[in-house]
Amino acid sequence: MEPTMPVTQSWQKSHTAEFTARWGPSVALVSVSGELDATNADQLANYVQRCARNCSWLVLDLRGVDFIGTAGFSALHRINVMCSAADVHWGMVPSQAVCRLLRICDPDGALPTAEPENGAGQRQPRLLKLIPQLR
Repeated sequence: MEPTMPVTQSWQKSHTAEFTARWGPSVALVSVSGELDATNADQLANYVQRCARNCSWLVLDLRGVDFIGTAGFSALHRINVMCSAADVHWGMVPSQAVCRLLRICDPDGALPTAEPENGAGQRQPRLLKLIPQLR
């Protein structure tokens, strides 16, 4: 019988969001629910940084995020920079609200994302919108 690896858990609540984390020796899973805005975006970035200190992989689960403002996008960008500097591989699973913001603020897909699944266990297709050219 192989020994089980220890799993550490953490929890933090802000005014409009809740952050939880579970991590083992090499992987951290941070889940976020609620609203990310200017009041708690820095808290999220700092929380993720603390959770990612001693891991090789980080998964940021944002499926519980109902609203995200531009300060939330800035926090995601900071997380990307921090993970890159610490040589931590990371990716996020966005909610529909996060997908909407990423389409606007990260149209080239610089931030690592996985497509959220629909109720049937299949990935939701990304739809392209054509924008008429203004003259």
